[in-house]
Amino acid sequence: MARILTLTLNPALDLAIRTGPIRLGEVNRTESTRLDAAGKGINVARVLAGLGHDVTVSGLLGADNETAFLRVFAECKLRDAFIRVPGETRINAKLSEPEGRVTDLNGPGPRIPAHAMEALTERLASLLPGLEAVVISGSLPPNVTPEKLAEFITLVRARQVPVWLDTSGAALMAGLAARPSGVKPNETELADWAGRPLDTPEARLRAALRLNDEGVDDVILSAGAEGVIWAQRGSALAAASPRVSVVSTVGAGDTLLAGMLHGVLSQWPRERGLRFATALAAESVRHIGVGNPGAEDFELLQKQTLVRSLSVDSLTGETRG
Repeated sequence: MARILTLTLNPALDLAIRTGPIRLGEVNRTESTRLDAAGKGINVARVLAGLGHDVTVSGLLGADNETAFLRVFAECKLRDAFIRVPGETRINAKLSEPEGRVTDLNGPGPRIPAHAMEALTERLASLLPGLEAVVISGSLPPNVTPEKLAEFITLVRARQVPVWLDTSGAALMAGLAARPSGVKPNETELADWAGRPLDTPEARLRAALRLNDEGVDDVILSAGAEGVIWAQRGSALAAASPRVSVVSTVGAGDTLLAGMLHGVLSQWPRERGLRFATALAAESVRHIGVGNPGAEDFELLQKQTLVRSLSVDSLTGETRG
């Protein structure tokens, strides 16, 4: 399998809380609580390692509360190349209600010393030889600029290593300007880049294809229950997710990205890769945590995932003369 690096600049301890319907301003009882070492890049790494890849995790990790992360790295056989920084990694609270609504309360993360960023740049450069892909995922700590994220993308691409990006806001804008190989926005994030609402399938597809035209080879657009669009070098596929009972959507996007990258690196036909990744993301929302390809009914979930070719003409009803 492939050698992959995931870069998580602002990891978190995720406090997942399941409740009944939340009553604001009142005492609420929890059904369950769970504290996990997370961060989008670490979630991606867990899925990829479970699929048999040799995965190294790196980024910036608080030195004062690293124990939970070390446990996950050991359990999932992830190579630890994080730069330690003073203080604690942030804690994010995720409140899951019935019917699948999730409320995120995300901390900002620690301030990063300049020497730690220099050390991370050097470590990233040293890890690139022999890699088949790099994934940069998640938000930025308060004093790490979007321009620094773009520098990381430029560094990776200069070494001829594919780099995939999953972030939002100013970090996404700067990252896209550096032309990553692939990107996984949701519809809101893609609309921010496009500068206008993308409230129809046609509008979303046109925006994804425009990103292809501007040098991003793979655009994986996740639209929740509406499924997934994969635009690759000017052609597109759409996948309709199988119907499942939603417990938590936390980690579904990370699972989708990992599943897509697994298919690409395995050189699967595009339809097979998109079906696998979409079904794996659907499996993940049935429970807290990332998707499990070993689930007893995973083959059935794949069969229930419908994949079709997609074009602007097919959405608008236009025909070519």
